[in-house]
Amino acid sequence: MTQKIIILDFGSQTTQLIGRRVRELDTFCEIMPYNKFPKDDPSVIGVILSGSPYSVHDPEAFKVDLSQFVGRVPVLGICYGAQFISHTLGGKVEKADSREYGRANLETVETTNPLFKGFEQHSQVWMSHGDTITSIPEGFDVIGSTKDVVNAAFTNTKHLTPDTKGVWAVQFHPEVFHTLQGKQLLQNFVVDICGSKQEWSAASFVDSTVAELKAQLGNDRVILGLSGGVDSSVAAVLLNKAIGNRLTCIFVDHGMLRKNEFQQVMEDYKVLGLNVIGVDASAKFFSDLAGVTDPEQKRKIIGRDFVEVFNAEAKKITDAKWLAQGTIYPDRIESLNITGKVIKSHHNVGGLPKEMHLQLCEPLKWLFKDEVRRVGRQLGMPEHLITRHPFPGPGLAVRILGDITPEKVRILQDADDIYIRGLREWGLYDQVWQAGAILLSTVRSVGVMGDERTYEHPVALRAVTSTDAMTADWAHLPYEFMAKVSNEIINKVRGVNRVCYDISSKPPATIEWE
Repeated sequence: MTQKIIILDFGSQTTQLIGRRVRELDTFCEIMPYNKFPKDDPSVIGVILSGSPYSVHDPEAFKVDLSQFVGRVPVLGICYGAQFISHTLGGKVEKADSREYGRANLETVETTNPLFKGFEQHSQVWMSHGDTITSIPEGFDVIGSTKDVVNAAFTNTKHLTPDTKGVWAVQFHPEVFHTLQGKQLLQNFVVDICGSKQEWSAASFVDSTVAELKAQLGNDRVILGLSGGVDSSVAAVLLNKAIGNRLTCIFVDHGMLRKNEFQQVMEDYKVLGLNVIGVDASAKFFSDLAGVTDPEQKRKIIGRDFVEVFNAEAKKITDAKWLAQGTIYPDRIESLNITGKVIKSHHNVGGLPKEMHLQLCEPLKWLFKDEVRRVGRQLGMPEHLITRHPFPGPGLAVRILGDITPEKVRILQDADDIYIRGLREWGLYDQVWQAGAILLSTVRSVGVMGDERTYEHPVALRAVTSTDAMTADWAHLPYEFMAKVSNEIINKVRGVNRVCYDISSKPPATIEWE
């Protein structure tokens, strides 16, 4: 039975980062809404309560019944999680005189407590809260303080019976980079306190998932929609390892892929030994997108058309019973958050149209992107496929502001090709999480070429660094590189006379513009 850490999500922007940190400790974890704790699950070895945008005093603040797990398994409360524990168990949480945000130092820390094993005095931590815990519950002791936050960390471990598991709470965020010994704290909790055997790895995932797929699919035939990206490609190779030629892959070209991408990807799939059917449906997509400018509507049309084209091809495989998708964990998290509000729609999330009459198989649904890449390497896939940047399902349609036309796609493909080739030639491609060009087709800017006035479109270049796409920072690319790429795009791409660089981070911006 796989050991599991449950992370209860109270809406923090860094909840997914907690999950990433736990996975880095070779321990499986599951992020669940604050009110969906799995009862009677013997695989749960610990619970982490995340931060939240709410105050514990807000009428709409998220609340959970602590008796479901407190005392039964070790519990760690982070920021709001710590405040909720204190508030619920009899402590006092009050509005801070000034919002406690940013770097702080643990002036005192009880290193004899297992949570702080290996910690240094004056270790830097990251605070982010408007409330503060002014008194802790009875039966708890302070084990860490900063200059301004007396109750920065506390626990009840000195007052427990032998059969009762402890509670730890910290008002800082150990999951973020700026808490310098945050990884040590999480390791102390997950491994030493919860007793993780650290058996979650790419190799163990491949072995267990192949076995599960064989049991789940039996002798059934499976259809997989390929996109050319790392997620669907790894899913295909994993399924191919499990069921061999009973897997049929369909690769739909909606006309908005990168330059020459359809042909290149089909060649790659031949090398992988996959059975792939390629379908050029670009005419249908361009026709249905004509005149549409709303970003969400564009996504929905592309999703709908993809299903129609895919379904028409899938019906030719009359004995298929399953549809496999390369859905990964961030897809599902971003599609619906704990408040029930859609952040953005993903065409491969949310189930299947009823008319397809197929069961759904998602072998990668628990993995973050970097884990998908590790699985790909474990499967022996070529490195250029594994390190390929993420690319949106709707393709360049969400990188063209305004309506979609073949000519606009041609302009963006040419500009994007120069940009991506340049990143590879300068050795920058693998240093960047995701990069691409955006055509501002709703804007025209004045320029001068050959002593003549031009009135053409700007192109924005985007490159970000990240580990899981839940947060991202703009990549600090060399000025010399940016100058060369800008000049080449303006000189060679007809229809572009200006190049800009996007220096927005996520949050508040998203990686894609639409």
